[in-house]
Amino acid sequence: MSAAAPSFSTVSSQFIQDWLDGLRAICSEDDYRSLLERSGLPMEAGPAQGRVTLDQIVRLYQLAAVETGDEMMGLWSRPIRARALQHLLTTLRESTSLASALYRFSTFWNLLLDDYQFDLSEEAETYALRLIPQTDAPAQRFGHMLILKLAHGILSWLARQEVPLAGVAFAFEPPSFEEDYAVIFPAPIRFSAPATTIRVPTKALGPVQIRSSDDLDRFLENAPRDWIFTRSQEHTQSLRVRAYLTEVPWEAAHLGAAANALHMTPRTLIRRLEADGTSFQAIKDGLRRDIAIRRLQLEEASIEAIAQDVGFSSAASFHKAFHRWTGATPSSYRRR
Repeated sequence: MSAAAPSFSTVSSQFIQDWLDGLRAICSEDDYRSLLERSGLPMEAGPAQGRVTLDQIVRLYQLAAVETGDEMMGLWSRPIRARALQHLLTTLRESTSLASALYRFSTFWNLLLDDYQFDLSEEAETYALRLIPQTDAPAQRFGHMLILKLAHGILSWLARQEVPLAGVAFAFEPPSFEEDYAVIFPAPIRFSAPATTIRVPTKALGPVQIRSSDDLDRFLENAPRDWIFTRSQEHTQSLRVRAYLTEVPWEAAHLGAAANALHMTPRTLIRRLEADGTSFQAIKDGLRRDIAIRRLQLEEASIEAIAQDVGFSSAASFHKAFHRWTGATPSSYRRR
């Protein structure tokens, strides 16, 4: 399967709201609005079902990390000063194994964080990295996601391939946008856990592959593009279906063809997608939505042309579906 599909991914605007709240608290209002404008994000919160793209998240991260002087941009009680990520990578690439890299990751952050401490333990054939609160403050959902994904992203960078995960848990109630977490983590995800935790199979923690200074510079330059969105297409049937749909014309985007390509019967594919909490039509609609949003924001093609290219027979039917998916019109996304 192609690794390109996640580049079309979007997440709900609510997914980044905690981040925006933290960022707003450490910026002047003018600076905050400038960051959003330059990142291509709307000035005000959009509809509950609004979407943001990977490109927008990356632009905001890269701008905000520099301009706020905090590489975690208000997500933790203490600012994470410039070059912290560079020092982290430099330290971890000297590890002899991924297990020792995970230990170094935890000790590094335990020197920087006041409101949380990491605990690393080996249990049930996995290494469990837990985020233990040191105060009664509510969990910052985006911060918890980002620091776990950073651990996974760096491990995968050191291994030169995506490291499998045994599971991810979050110490907060399942949000209305919980399906977005499946775009980020190649693992079963649960909420309302005693502690935010990422589990890595012990057998997956092999030797560290050599990474040059140029590799390190590229990782930093691209951050967080190379680690916040998963490149895996195999961890759920839904992402495998999504990857298949990116490679075929819309007229061939049918359940039977997808099932055949994935070497199973349509009934089996339906059952497995139900286990992922989705359906073939929902995946197809989600991909059409994400491609349309990306094209509306990056291209000058007419709305009618985009509607036809994502499989709609008329602009009117595309308008109706787009509003159902996002709560907004296609033209409003073009203006953002």
